[in-house]
Amino acid sequence: MTSEQLLAEIREANLTYLMLAQTLIRQDKAEAVFRLGLNEEAADILASLSAAQVLKLASRNTLLCSFRVDDELVWSLLTSHNTPRKAASEATNTLHANILMASRVSEVL
Repeated sequence: MTSEQLLAEIREANLTYLMLAQTLIRQDKAEAVFRLGLNEEAADILASLSAAQVLKLASRNTLLCSFRVDDELVWSLLTSHNTPRKAASEATNTLHANILMASRVSEVL
């Protein structure tokens, strides 16, 4: 993949993310704040962007979204890495990971 192709992919990801974020915020702001890991002020700004503003933001060469999972524990829980492959264990690990991520969102808010 060339640099130009990579930058085009980043711009496309930005546009997709911004459109998804606006849709989620407009449908259910509280849920969107939780799912996107944003504070309410950022959600208000995103919801109020015009199509032209969204396109301008999306055209940046920097990825606008980021991974919310930023530590080994959560990644291990989500991927069931180093754990037995039992359905109950996977469900428990996923629940545990969701609780950890939700607690981090509440710290931001």
